Amino acid sequence: MSQTLTEIAQTLTNSPKKVQLIYAFNGSGKTRLSREFVRVVDAKIDSTQDYVDRDYLAEDYIEEKRKILYYNAFTEDLFYWDNDLNGDLEPTLKIQNNRFTDWILRQQGQDQNIVENFQRHSNITPIFDDSFSQVTFSLARGDDESLDGLKISKGEESHFIWAIFYTLLDQVTGILNVAESAERETDEFNKLEYVFIDDPVSSLDDNHLIELAVNLASLIKSSNSDLKFIITTHNPLFYNVLHNELKCSSYRLEKKEDGLFQLEEQGNDSPFSYHLFLLSELEKAIKHDNIRKYHFNFIRNILEKTATFLGRKKWEDLLPETRDGRTDAYKARLLNAASHSKHAGEEVADLSNEDKKILGYLVRGIRKNYQNWQWDSDD
Repeated sequence: MSQTLTEIAQTLTNSPKKVQLIYAFNGSGKTRLSREFVRVVDAKIDSTQDYVDRDYLAEDYIEEKRKILYYNAFTEDLFYWDNDLNGDLEPTLKIQNNRFTDWILRQQGQDQNIVENFQRHSNITPIFDDSFSQVTFSLARGDDESLDGLKISKGEESHFIWAIFYTLLDQVTGILNVAESAERETDEFNKLEYVFIDDPVSSLDDNHLIELAVNLASLIKSSNSDLKFIITTHNPLFYNVLHNELKCSSYRLEKKEDGLFQLEEQGNDSPFSYHLFLLSELEKAIKHDNIRKYHFNFIRNILEKTATFLGRKKWEDLLPETRDGRTDAYKARLLNAASHSKHAGEEVADLSNEDKKILGYLVRGIRKNYQNWQWDSDD
């Protein structure tokens, strides 16, 4: 049944389930759902008002309402770079004043735990200033020297911000695990009901991605309060690890052609067959002549999973062969280039008719050559 995001958010808040895990492609409404969820949880927020996290975390606002703790793309708006191009000093990551970072850094002194959580996935060291209003980054070189004043990548910046949130969540969970509210070290989070986490995954290799998912699942399982968790992601591996670790209610969020959305429960026995869904999306795009560059990323994902399933070392080995028995190098190059676009605008760029023919050719080749991996949608 198609619904608005507000209706879906209402369904999620009404659920008695401890954890709800949602998979959706990028652009399907995950971040917008997180914002609608906040609006539904807090009836004082006007559903027509446009806002970002820094407004929600404003000092006079947070005093009245602390029902939800959330992480989404707008959380990064609380952090910005001062590159000091004129002064030629080291670039620093500034932290905008907000209630939660002030509590975890200044009041709780959790900066070392933040560093440790960040360094689970990086060998770079964050260095907070005395006021906890900015951060610089350093990299040890192995010769008792270090590279200071690094401008870290966007992916590393996201990991750092997630480390702050994760440290906060770990602290809050421990506080709420004390059953008697009068015995808790603070009453700061007594009204907290929900944690909404939207896609903390960014530029991690599979090993670190699995570690992140396992650590998050372990933290959630340690929560014995009434706190409820909603997690959304576009990453199938992250989704599958969390599903297997938490044995939780799992859904797929899909944006329909009429602009509405559908939240479909996937069942609790096993994660949904991701490769089947990708293949159906590809065939739908071919049928309606709505092929975009990101569809090549879909087919590469299918080939990688098929290669793993069949015990092949390289996914390129599954590409159709030329008449002399060799892998068609042109199709391999096209597929590789199309699935690693550097700019977001390229993901929806129009393709030539030749590119579209090649995509159709690759999809038919998968169906024909690898029937032993059940492709029927009702398997």
